[in-house]
Amino acid sequence: MALSKRTVAIFSLGGTIAMTTDPATGGVVPALSAHELLAAVPALQDLDVELRVHDFRRLPGASLSFDDLSALSDAIADAFRADCDGAVVTQGTDTIEETAYLLDLLHAGEQPIVVTGAMRNPTQPGADGPANIHAAVIAAAATELRGAGTVVVLGDEIHAARSVRKSHSTSPAAFTSPATGPLGRLYEGRVHPRGPLAARTAFPGPLTSPTPRVGMYTATLGDDGTLLATMAEACDGLVVAAFGVGHVPQNFVATLEQTAARIPVVLTSRIGNGPVLEATYSFPGSEKDLLARGLIRGGHLDPYKARLLLHLLLAQGRKADEIVAGFRAMAD
Repeated sequence: MALSKRTVAIFSLGGTIAMTTDPATGGVVPALSAHELLAAVPALQDLDVELRVHDFRRLPGASLSFDDLSALSDAIADAFRADCDGAVVTQGTDTIEETAYLLDLLHAGEQPIVVTGAMRNPTQPGADGPANIHAAVIAAAATELRGAGTVVVLGDEIHAARSVRKSHSTSPAAFTSPATGPLGRLYEGRVHPRGPLAARTAFPGPLTSPTPRVGMYTATLGDDGTLLATMAEACDGLVVAAFGVGHVPQNFVATLEQTAARIPVVLTSRIGNGPVLEATYSFPGSEKDLLARGLIRGGHLDPYKARLLLHLLLAQGRKADEIVAGFRAMAD
C-alpha cells in the first residue's frame, strides 16, 4: 500500500554507513555526505515521502559526544516544529544503542525518530546501508510508529531504544532486543508492529549543568575494591554493573555506601538482560543490602543505558529525589 504524502528529516552523522576507502591508509573512514548516502538508494524515489536532508556530522560512532547528541536532539525538535512527520538518523553502529536511548529520553513528542546504520561499509559486497536507509525512511513515515519514541531499524527489524543491544561485533544481524524481541518488522514496504506500543517516559529539557562525569564500574571476580574507590572519587555519579541480580564483593560495600552518601550510585546488572532485584538476597553486598545503603535500583536498565539516564538527569540539574524518582519510573 502506498504511503500518503509524509515528510521525513534525515540527519547523517557518519559511521560505517558513510565510509569510503582512504587512499593514504587503505582503511575506510567517514566521507560520504547525507546526499551521497541517499543517492545510493534510488528506491527512495518510489516513496511518496518528502526528504529534508541535513549533513550533520562526519564522525565514527565512537567519537560522538554528548554535545553532538544534544545538538542533534535540538535539530530534530526543530524539524518536528517545522512539520516533519518523522526523523531518520544515520550513524556508526558502535554507539547506536546509546544514541537512540539518549534521543528517546529527550523526545516527548509523537513523531518517531529512527536510528539506523550499517554493519558492512559501502566498499564491501552486500553492503547493508542502502536497504537500512530505505527501511528507516518507511518506518519514520509510518503512522504505526507514532508514539514509539526512538527506535532502531536494521535488517528490517524495529527495536525500541530502551531494549536494543548490539550483540555481535561483525554480524549483519547484530542488533537484538534480548529481553523483549523486536517491536515489529518491515516487509512489502510497510511497518508491521508485533502489538500495541508500550508506554514510555521522557525527560525533555536543556542540559544546563556543567557536563557531569558519570562512571561505570563493572564487578569482576577477585576485585579488591581499590580501583572502585579511586574511580568513585572522580565521579559526579556512578553506575555499578553488578553480578547477577545486583550483587558485588563484600569489600565493595563500605566504598559504595560512602559514595552513595555523596553522589547518586545506580545498581545495575552486568548481564544486560533481566532485572536487578529488590528483596530476595540480604548478605553483605547483595541487592537488598546495597539498596538499604542508599544505592538506586536500575531495574531492567542495562549499565550503559543507566549511565545515560543518570548523565541526563544530572546535566539537567535534577535533585537527588528527582533522580531517584526518574529511575523508579524507568525501572521496570
